[in-house]
Amino acid sequence: MKRNESISHIMSADPVTVHEGQKLSEVRHLLQEHKIHHVPVVSGRRFIGLISSADLLRVSYGDVYTQDTRTVDALLDTLTIREVMSEDVRTAAATATIREAAEALASGSYHCLPVVDAAGDLVGVVTSTDLIKFLLAQY
Repeated sequence: MKRNESISHIMSADPVTVHEGQKLSEVRHLLQEHKIHHVPVVSGRRFIGLISSADLLRVSYGDVYTQDTRTVDALLDTLTIREVMSEDVRTAAATATIREAAEALASGSYHCLPVVDAAGDLVGVVTSTDLIKFLLAQY
């Protein structure tokens, strides 16, 4: 296994994103439709925050994926994306290595690292699952 292999080898280069003007119910639908757990929030291409499935659970009454969807969507849409998203999110530089991503994700505090360029534009995401798949490919 190469120690300095680029993060670009394992990142999802075209992640599903939302902008802060969208409805929170749209985020729930995207998470469910794409079977993902995190959605970066962007302004243009600039990364401004992250919404996870756990964030949606935190602001709802029960499991948002098993209740009546109309009720859940109505409840979620009383809030804005900015009110729910995490803004203080650890990111990885586009020049980072897989090892650096692994060190960040190994802390257990994060399961998704948005990858940004020098201007702060989102260029991809790396998740714990991406790292596991990379490790499996090595053996």
